[in-house]
Amino acid sequence: MNFKLSLLFWLSLLTISCQSPGDNNYLSDRNEGIFCTNTSCQGSYLGPEFINGSDVAHQFSNKMSAAVGDKLKELYDKEQYSKVDFSAITMSTEGMGSGEVTYYLKIPFLRVNSKCEAYTSFDHVGGWNHAPELQKRKKQLAPALMTGDELDISDLKRTKENLQEYWIQWRNKEKSKPCSK
Repeated sequence: MNFKLSLLFWLSLLTISCQSPGDNNYLSDRNEGIFCTNTSCQGSYLGPEFINGSDVAHQFSNKMSAAVGDKLKELYDKEQYSKVDFSAITMSTEGMGSGEVTYYLKIPFLRVNSKCEAYTSFDHVGGWNHAPELQKRKKQLAPALMTGDELDISDLKRTKENLQEYWIQWRNKEKSKPCSK
């Protein structure tokens, strides 16, 4: 069985076996194949890289960032204070350059000791075969920071096919308001 079929099988199995209407430990966007637990968010995009010149495959990073941010806020509300473990992020883009791609992402979480150490917002800046515009993204996100805070930015992550991403986390102004300096 090839990698794509195997991945589809396991994602389908997860969808069927792990979700129930009352289970709040899972967040799913069935169209994008994103699943979040209390320890990570992971998922895959399978399909064309580009449609009418738009990099639809890379847009999966936007969907994953939104899911991770939502999960970090949910964990914060449950007093399971967390942040993303940048060193353990897994990214692959099998087929990139061929027109059809399987973009897989796993974003794991680490528990932290207090609510003021927790991150509750998450984003990225990347490039589908080009360097990410990190300085531009930092300027865009600056207004979202609490006074005195800085963005926590990962090292540049690359797939062997040259998808390049910086992952970014910070404390949400509303969620982390009790921690403002």
